[in-house]
Amino acid sequence: MNTTLEKLKERIKDKKYKLTTQRQTILQAFIDAEENHLSAEDVYVLVKEVAPDIGLATIYRTLDLFTELDLLKRLDFGDGRNRYELNDEEFAHFHHHLICVKCGKVSEFEDDMLETLESIIAKKLNFRTIDHQLKVYGYCSDCQNHMTEAELEKLERMSHHG
Repeated sequence: MNTTLEKLKERIKDKKYKLTTQRQTILQAFIDAEENHLSAEDVYVLVKEVAPDIGLATIYRTLDLFTELDLLKRLDFGDGRNRYELNDEEFAHFHHHLICVKCGKVSEFEDDMLETLESIIAKKLNFRTIDHQLKVYGYCSDCQNHMTEAELEKLERMSHHG
């Protein structure tokens, strides 16, 4: 059994909850998913193949529980659908999202470019940052590849507005 699942199982046990078969199936969907920003509907599609008895209502309740237990993070990318990802505490601080406003694709990058800003905030405002999220909205490379030259030029002008 992989260490991610073992760590998550331990966290559930520490918080006095049972890891039922249904909960483990849902958790495993996040571990196995290549696209790790899953909506409840995405999880439903993934788990119904292996556990057709798990309904959408159960998935919503389980996602709420896992969020409450800090196993998952609830993400809002402004499109009206909550998405979830594993809450890997070791890397949470360096985790950012690129969101395509055309196709909705969400990509991650793990680089703590805000470290300098956090340092300034700490010194000037005596504020200790424990975490941050950065969401960058724009157009992914696939969508840019389907744009006309005029659209790309307009994007270039917009990106240099300040």
